[in-house]
Amino acid sequence: MSIQLSREQFYAQQPEITRSLVKLYEASTAKFDERLVCLVLLRSSQLNGCAFCLHMHDEHARRVGETPDRLAQLAAWHEARCFSERERAALAWTEALTQLAIQAPSDAQKAQLAEHFSVEEQVNLSALIVTINGWNRIAVGFSFTPGE
Repeated sequence: MSIQLSREQFYAQQPEITRSLVKLYEASTAKFDERLVCLVLLRSSQLNGCAFCLHMHDEHARRVGETPDRLAQLAAWHEARCFSERERAALAWTEALTQLAIQAPSDAQKAQLAEHFSVEEQVNLSALIVTINGWNRIAVGFSFTPGE
């Protein structure tokens, strides 16, 4: 039997966890363009199979000006030509940290990240990826319903 809680029920059980994750998100995204943030959130959520987060962050991405064409190509960003080198570095790092159980980040991925992001940005991007992976696991684990 799976555990199913609404978002509100989860928040009511441990409001400090929610506040902490929100603070981590806010601290890690404060200096990034919202469209880049959305790409990272969506790519991690794709990899983790989190329908709830995909729904929420797709809406957010569209509100901040992300195009349907780029969103449609996100799952195949390796082949798509519509993403900048900076975005590609962020997406590669997102995949590397989200899929740690498969393989640790390579030296090439670290070099690519360092080429396009300052040390502070690398820390913030990594914290953002930690945040969305945490939310993905909560949303999938408790069967949050998209659109609620």
